[in-house]
Amino acid sequence: MPELPEMEAWRRALDEPVRAFPIEQAGPAHIATLKTFEPPLSTLDGRRLAGAERRGKRLLFPTEDGELVLLVHLMTAGRLRYLAPGEKGPKSPAFRLRFEGGAELVLTEAGSKKRAGVWLLTPEAAEEELAHLGPEALGLGADALGEILASDSRRLHSLLRDQRAIAGIGRAWANEILHHAQLSPYALSGDLVPAQVQRLAEAIDAELSRGLELRERGAADNRVYRVHRKLAEPCYVCGTPIARV
Repeated sequence: MPELPEMEAWRRALDEPVRAFPIEQAGPAHIATLKTFEPPLSTLDGRRLAGAERRGKRLLFPTEDGELVLLVHLMTAGRLRYLAPGEKGPKSPAFRLRFEGGAELVLTEAGSKKRAGVWLLTPEAAEEELAHLGPEALGLGADALGEILASDSRRLHSLLRDQRAIAGIGRAWANEILHHAQLSPYALSGDLVPAQVQRLAEAIDAELSRGLELRERGAADNRVYRVHRKLAEPCYVCGTPIARV
């Protein structure tokens, strides 16, 4: 599943293109992909987007007039592509947004299960939809992280992936972060001493920033991840074969 570095890289790449032209046609959308029916997608037609925003693992595209927000959650297999005018794209994407001038924003999803979602909401409804998310992982800091860890004593790997506690981290980056911080994924969050909390906060920022920089440069998984999906390969720190715990 795309996590904070991947989603933020997409947000930065899409921010200017999606605001360049008014929307000519919103949709069609796969019946399993579109999660709302009121207001209808057609209410986007003729409006301009104000750019791309992100909250956790979700992308938001507010309209320039401030009346609507298009929310996209890619889940595991969803992918967004911006197609320049004339650029060949998928015949039947899960969702399509066509701009005046011919450019398109398309959502595709590999596999038969359609889990990615598109919502068209008012700003108030969008805020309610996102209200359950915890604070953003990048830039969280040791003080705020310490409060979160102390409030819910459970295994670190599970807590880091809980979007209600901290928004933006999934399995892959939890692996990278905990390895960087030299902390066991099975350690209980409430048992960490201040020095370990500080180390974890620094690892969160370091790893997410590293991932974002690489994703913006177009790096693939095998270059981005140093421990995730690297079983039996040498550890980049000590050279010992990476093992599952």
